Amino acid sequence: QVQLVESGGGLVQAGGSLRLSCTASGRTFSRYFNSYAMGWFRQAPGKEREFVATIKLGAGVTYYADSVKGRFTISRDNAENTVYLQMNSLKPEDTAVYHCAAGVVSGSSYGALTSSRTYDYWGQGTQVTVSS
Repeated sequence: QVQLVESGGGLVQAGGSLRLSCTASGRTFSRYFNSYAMGWFRQAPGKEREFVATIKLGAGVTYYADSVKGRFTISRDNAENTVYLQMNSLKPEDTAVYHCAAGVVSGSSYGALTSSRTYDYWGQGTQVTVSS
């Protein structure tokens, strides 16, 4: 049982930056902390949800979608059970609802960590809007 609380969305001009945060809590999360991955997915109206970035909490392994590599950075503060997504050089096509997700995964493979099926718990989402 995991609860996720997100914050940090908003409106920004193209080229600007935002930082999203996601804090996790719950007995299950605490017990299996090192086995959890936490990631960010986004969904624009009329489009399919897509993977953005993820991190394995114990190992610190990270993966990024090609569209955000070099611009976005995912990090974690394990003491606070919080994951951050630093978004720089934002583009209008980054506009979407961003969802934080958490799930148990064996190992740190790209296939497992980037699949939405890995994630059992999802935040409510936070809107990111990038104006041109």
